[in-house]
This record gives sequence, structure tokens and C-alpha cells, in this order.
Amino acid sequence: MSRNSSIKCDVTNCKYNLESEHYCSLESIKVGTHEANPTVPECTDCQSFECKSSCCG
Repeated sequence: MSRNSSIKCDVTNCKYNLESEHYCSLESIKVGTHEANPTVPECTDCQSFECKSSCCG
């Protein structure tokens, strides 16, 4: 996996995260929300997230 220098990521249990570099290996990501009216960053989600097999039982 090579890093996408346009997408920084600190979610270490995502299978696309390059932990040592803090970048994502995907070519692009999809960002969405779980709120009807998002007003702060915490209302948004990376919908490209997939849990590493070693992290998710």
C-alpha cells in the first residue's frame, strides 16, 4: 500500500491507515454524516473506513 499524501489519517484500526506515516492508502475516501444537521467535525464520518481484521472480532 502506498500513501495518499492528500489524505491524512490517525485512525490506527482502519485497514487503509499507514500507521507509521499517518496517511491513508486509498485513492479517495467518502465522507458522510450521522446527523440530520451537522454543525461540528464530530458529526462527520469517513464512510470508507474498514476495520483491520486484527482489530475487529
